[in-house]
Amino acid sequence: MEKKRILIVEGNLEKENNNFKDSGIQTHAESLKESISYYTKNLNIDVFNPCSEKSFDKILPNLKKYDGLIWGGSSLNIYNDCIEIRRQISFMKECFKNIKKILAICWGMQVAVTAAGGEVKKATKGAHIGIANDIEINNEGLKHPLYRSKNKKFNSPAFNFDEVVSLPKGALHLASNKINKVQSINFKSGISDIWGLQYHPEITYHKMITLIKFRKDRLINTKRCFNSEAEIQNHISFIEEEIKKSEKDSRMLELKNWLDYLKAA
Repeated sequence: MEKKRILIVEGNLEKENNNFKDSGIQTHAESLKESISYYTKNLNIDVFNPCSEKSFDKILPNLKKYDGLIWGGSSLNIYNDCIEIRRQISFMKECFKNIKKILAICWGMQVAVTAAGGEVKKATKGAHIGIANDIEINNEGLKHPLYRSKNKKFNSPAFNFDEVVSLPKGALHLASNKINKVQSINFKSGISDIWGLQYHPEITYHKMITLIKFRKDRLINTKRCFNSEAEIQNHISFIEEEIKKSEKDSRMLELKNWLDYLKAA
């Protein structure tokens, strides 16, 4: 059987990825590849970063060869107008014309929603710093293959300051929590069937703790999510308790379900 081909889109600026590497942190694309390999090695995977490409001429003619696309996280904010963000939105629109199955995670969902005519703003009820608590699947979500075998209420790795406030036309809203009303969605645009998640089933809590430490100064002085390093350490301790309870297969179930969907005819 011929291997399925997927494209992973890296959403971070090259500078941020270099900062990750200098600190010994996997890029989001690397985390995705590692998590996918837990379920299957029978895929041809390419990685593309629309932020760092001056031209899409090489990839655009080849988009139709991909059976699926996974678009991961980023530290960017979709409402900050810059060339790198405009380039990502433009590339997502091209993907809608060419790739049938898309898993859009966190930043990826925000780009997909924006490209399809929805809206993303800064979250008004707080942020998720390393973890999202009490995500609850609604009735539409309980019927959706994204959540096959998933507990109705669950915690998940997450890191976001923004939220979807307006859905694309025809989108199904699948899950919520007290911070973000829109935690997951399903909608169609062009030929694409997009499964969107605001949280990160593909990233470990251990990586989230590393990111918190990496962004410590930003979280205190810029984002003002914490008043001190002691508060950050208390939050890290809370996540460490979640690690003791968390089960890998349950945490990553949405990724598995999408990969099963990818394999289906």
